[in-house]
Amino acid sequence: MIRPATKADVPAIQALWNFAIRETLITFNSVGKSPDEVAKAIAEFDAFLVAEDAGQVIGFAALFPFRSGVGYAQTKEHSIMLSAEARGRGLGRALMVALEDAARALGVRSLIAGVSASNPDGVPFHAAMGFTTVGRVKQAGCKFDQWHDLVLMQKLL
Repeated sequence: MIRPATKADVPAIQALWNFAIRETLITFNSVGKSPDEVAKAIAEFDAFLVAEDAGQVIGFAALFPFRSGVGYAQTKEHSIMLSAEARGRGLGRALMVALEDAARALGVRSLIAGVSASNPDGVPFHAAMGFTTVGRVKQAGCKFDQWHDLVLMQKLL
């Protein structure tokens, strides 16, 4: 089931997000999210959705500004994360479709994905969802004492 996130989801979202921060190259961030930061994201992002199975949050997707300034108002960036047990079940696709629907309802024209080139599933997933690669930022982030490229992908809605 895909639904909007609530404050009750903060601990589960925090656990998913912090696992990705600590253990993966999905994000270049190396500082964990506090409960207050997760609650603020739920409250302030343009959309924050969760995938739930048997009462457990097993993934989330968020929509937020790409850049500041009114000229960028119809361009949004997103983040999507799944627990290990949620992968390969179509939940990433379901979250992305729901997030795109939310974006369209907000009048969004363009979605941006900033994908770690060291995340082997990120680029193929986004390509399968209709995103195209529009650029690559060499050595954009440093994590685990290594430099990693950032692949920029875009989908026009």
